[in-house]
Amino acid sequence: MPFCATTCDFCAFYQEAPRRADLLRYLDGIERELDQWRAEWDARSDFLPALDAQAGLTVFFGGGTPGLLAAPDLARLCQAVRERAPGPIAEWTVEMAPSTVKADKVAAMREAGVNRISMGVQSFDESLLEKLGRRHSPKQVQQAYETLRAGGCDNVNLDLIFAVPGQTRAQWAEDMRRAIELQPEHLSTYCLTFEEDTKLWVKLSKGEFKRDVAQEAELYQFTWETLGAAGYPQYEVSNFARPGYACAHNVSTWHMGQWRGVGPSAASQWRNWRWSNPSDLNRWLDGLDQRTPETLPETAVDVVPLSPELLAADALIFGLRLNEGVDLAALRARFPSADWASYDALWAELLAESLVERQGDTLRLTDEGRMLADAVGGRILEAEV
Repeated sequence: MPFCATTCDFCAFYQEAPRRADLLRYLDGIERELDQWRAEWDARSDFLPALDAQAGLTVFFGGGTPGLLAAPDLARLCQAVRERAPGPIAEWTVEMAPSTVKADKVAAMREAGVNRISMGVQSFDESLLEKLGRRHSPKQVQQAYETLRAGGCDNVNLDLIFAVPGQTRAQWAEDMRRAIELQPEHLSTYCLTFEEDTKLWVKLSKGEFKRDVAQEAELYQFTWETLGAAGYPQYEVSNFARPGYACAHNVSTWHMGQWRGVGPSAASQWRNWRWSNPSDLNRWLDGLDQRTPETLPETAVDVVPLSPELLAADALIFGLRLNEGVDLAALRARFPSADWASYDALWAELLAESLVERQGDTLRLTDEGRMLADAVGGRILEAEV
């Protein structure tokens, strides 16, 4: 859902201004694309077995700002999904900005079956919110959270960002304290990244501030220690949850399940392909006219054929980001053609460097390895090549 009223200084996602005519074109397009996918689902008896057996069918509305839609538009969007879903939806998440949370919207989503809300708080500190270009206040966060709870939302995630330029350890500790005080079921914490051509990236390029990698590492370790002690054990590099509240949708993707993206810029991983819809409302709509049920749209971008070797590498990279690690025997059985000899040599190197630990067939990152998860992922890709 690509519409945003304003652009945050750290955001590089595709966005459109929320013009009413475009919103209506978008909703029409979503219904058309879902109709196409449903026709394919109905024609292929192997669809349901392809779903992640543990997660079931999950839905995630991301953005942009999905909560920017008015309540009737949200109801229409939810109805379009619910009516065309090929089975019961086990987990249904909608991302919302604090300023967009209203009682009528919450009621519309709850009535449709939405059972999880992810709210982009980022910080409770006004000065840090200003640096990030966020357009809400700490007071609005509190009000939005109360509205969600009053509307019956009993599975809420809060997004937070740390290592903001100038942020102190005390400020980050206070952000976590206030988040914990609200008692959400799930917390996602992200070290600020500087995406090319964002306002923050431009400021970094001009030397208006510098990254402090040592502080980033210190704050990250402080994060998992603090949240773990508060009853939110870490289950993935950036994610923490009370027992039973890990995000099933994300866990399925990290296990290299299958998913279908709907809407402009949405990504899909389905059967033998990975691709994205164009990051352009008009091109996406045009592509819907050019597609048949068994073909990718001509406007598809970033198209990648999915070989077992590539899926094995990705399953290792993303699986190791999970605190539970990966089951090497299960992955060997799932992807027997991968170059497991090269991977075994890599595990020996990583074990010697104390970046991973192994118990039987289970391989997981150490604390130090989690600090360097991206670097470990890069070495897995090198071994795959």
